[in-house]
Amino acid sequence: MSVTSALFTGVSGLLNNGEAINVIGNNIANVNTTGFKSSRTLFDDMLYTSIGNNSQVGRGMAMQKIDNIFSSGSTQNTSSVTDLALQGNSFFALKPPTTAAPVPAQNSALLSRAGSFHVDNTLTLINPEGYQVLDTQGNPIKFLDTGLPANVATDFSKIVKIEPNGLISYLAKDGVSTLYYNTSGTVGIATTPANALTVQKLAIVSPVDPSALEKAGGNLYNPTAAAGIPAVAFSLAANTPNGTSNKVLSNSLEQSNVDMATEFVNLIVTQRAYSANSKTITTADEMTQEVLNLKR
Repeated sequence: MSVTSALFTGVSGLLNNGEAINVIGNNIANVNTTGFKSSRTLFDDMLYTSIGNNSQVGRGMAMQKIDNIFSSGSTQNTSSVTDLALQGNSFFALKPPTTAAPVPAQNSALLSRAGSFHVDNTLTLINPEGYQVLDTQGNPIKFLDTGLPANVATDFSKIVKIEPNGLISYLAKDGVSTLYYNTSGTVGIATTPANALTVQKLAIVSPVDPSALEKAGGNLYNPTAAAGIPAVAFSLAANTPNGTSNKVLSNSLEQSNVDMATEFVNLIVTQRAYSANSKTITTADEMTQEVLNLKR
């Protein structure tokens, strides 16, 4: 019975340390992925069996959780004004492809820390996979080209500034006039202090517990109930970066938070644990063979 238990104990260690190596390998593979957040594997010991005399023997280990680590990565300066990074614990909000605009609630949006955005041929701000970036009404950030002559100030030319509070300014086709993005698909308005307070801005969403978010691939996260994202509509008051603790950094991209030195140390330790559990199985098998030989 004890030999059989040793086999099952070794197998549990082998399987779970194999999964841990997969997690470490995924971290290393994404060391250059913009906005990537690393993961770590947490383990539990399994049930114990009493063998008398107030003694217990363990039955191996199990994977408790793969924990996402949301520490900030370093920022890299770029030449594009629509390359954005976030300072703080918030996320950019993007529209799921199957959801109609406006996105009905904050917990219905896809979230990301990767801010490599650009304006596409429909004048919509999108990420490299084509997901539309949301404003503080839950609508895609979409500019308007009225089709008027190039000297008319209401025609969109390019984004020229995105401020720490998410305020977006763009240049008209006359090459002189600068306007604020106002509302999705509408003409911008003059850049005055009063207008800056009322126009819609780049939206952020702030989970209470980011570690409960679910990775969806493509630098995206699905909201979960455990993350504490409110099931309420987007609003200018709730989803505007405050410019201090939650701040948008233009001409910047957040890099992966993977520490290569730490990952390689973890890889060596986990590989040694994998090898040791393999040796446990080999030894238990040899002991079983010895017992069978005694019966012959």
